[in-house]
Amino acid sequence: MDQFERLSQLPLRDDLRGQHPYGAPQIDVPVLLNVNENTFGVPLDAKEAILKAVADELDGLNRYPDREFTELRRALAAYLGHGMTQENIWAANGSNEVLQQLLQAFGGPGRKAMGFPPTYSMYPLLASGTGTGFVTGTRAADYSLSPESAAEQVRAQAPHIIFLCSPNNPTGTALGRDVVEAVYEAGEASQAIVIVDEAYMEFSHEGTPSALSLLPGRPRLVVSRTMSKAFALAGARVGYMAAAPEVADAVRLVRLPYHLSAITQATAVAALRNSDSLLANVEAIKIQRDRIVDELTRIGLTPAPSDSNFVFFGGLEDPRSVWEGLLAAGVLIRDVGIAGHLRVTAGTEQETTAFLSGLRAILAT
Repeated sequence: MDQFERLSQLPLRDDLRGQHPYGAPQIDVPVLLNVNENTFGVPLDAKEAILKAVADELDGLNRYPDREFTELRRALAAYLGHGMTQENIWAANGSNEVLQQLLQAFGGPGRKAMGFPPTYSMYPLLASGTGTGFVTGTRAADYSLSPESAAEQVRAQAPHIIFLCSPNNPTGTALGRDVVEAVYEAGEASQAIVIVDEAYMEFSHEGTPSALSLLPGRPRLVVSRTMSKAFALAGARVGYMAAAPEVADAVRLVRLPYHLSAITQATAVAALRNSDSLLANVEAIKIQRDRIVDELTRIGLTPAPSDSNFVFFGGLEDPRSVWEGLLAAGVLIRDVGIAGHLRVTAGTEQETTAFLSGLRAILAT
């Protein structure tokens, strides 16, 4: 009997039977470009600031951390701008936990969430874990989402929670503010919480709008972000949201006590105080992202316009064999399970060169 069969012998919830946990392959190869990490790492000045901040917390580790993580909320509000104050901010162990807490507060049995695939695959998994139903909308053939189509689908489904991912994962495309406005208005009848997942917003092209500007006067709108990507802190697990203060109050009803450790809080605050050097790498990543789009177009593939730190590209007859060929060459990218397509993270110049050279060699054969 294998492990999966042993699992099925347990008194598991019926809706979890036959399910598999989320996770991309973790393979040790020289070039890792599969999970949209910031491959530049933490700059020296930020690293030193984080080390000092963490060291300062060590003497107090016998005490519980600030349950309200007040200093971190102030720092995040200052970073976001848009008139945000600490009352508008909530944080947790990665934006996934923020989304989970929102589902715990506003979803649950008898309620349903809605997403527009292809999009972040954790949305239905988070819904399942909280006993929330999940319904899927549709996108156009080019994976775009118009305000008219989105609003019509929301009115038809009457969901209680709506996920809008912008820039979208896995396609990398950003939504216009008109889509968010239309969805928010369409969700009025079901009093839907509208979550705009902006995990990759720092990588967007100049002029790409953020839903942060739409928060005033919209108490059911939430903008979620993360420090995993632009701040190169995927291993620290820090995500956060901006919303009306009452949304944070709702999440307080379901959060675990002292859910953000003192070490996590100190790390995040120190990183925010050194945001200039951390975000300097974002500009370097955007250069490589645009280089990938240009090169893939030149060799006859069809990359989607990207406002993120990755590129979703099609035009492949056998994407699995391309994925395997790159892996054999020491480059790991992501097969997202969409016919004819793969996704690659924009890394350093050297990592990008390794990917493009490997891909050219494979396509030539």
